[in-house]
Amino acid sequence: QVQLVEFGGGLVQAGGSLRLSCQVSGRTFSSYAMGWFRQAPGKEREFVASISRRFGLTDYSDSVKGRFTIARDNAKNTVYLQMNSLNPEDTAVYYCAASSVYASNNQGDFDSWGRGTQVTVSS
Repeated sequence: QVQLVEFGGGLVQAGGSLRLSCQVSGRTFSSYAMGWFRQAPGKEREFVASISRRFGLTDYSDSVKGRFTIARDNAKNTVYLQMNSLNPEDTAVYYCAASSVYASNNQGDFDSWGRGTQVTVSS
């Protein structure tokens, strides 16, 4: 397992943008597929986006496709989630996760998790 720490959460107005980052420990960041998940109050944790280990192939949930962008910078051991056109339904704790196997939309395929960062979107 590796250590992950999320940054960039906060309060934003509806229609605004926010960029989350996830700092990953070690020098083997490129060996991990990365994902973002979120959990809203009273809801189950859900998949948001993922990016593959080597070439940055991406996948998104239908609810965020076209609004969110996941990217990684292997030289900086960092994965990002750019969130545009935010709405109150995006309010949640956002979690960064790493998989030593493959990119997936299933949280069970991820080995390591950050502690989360709160994103609140006001209307």
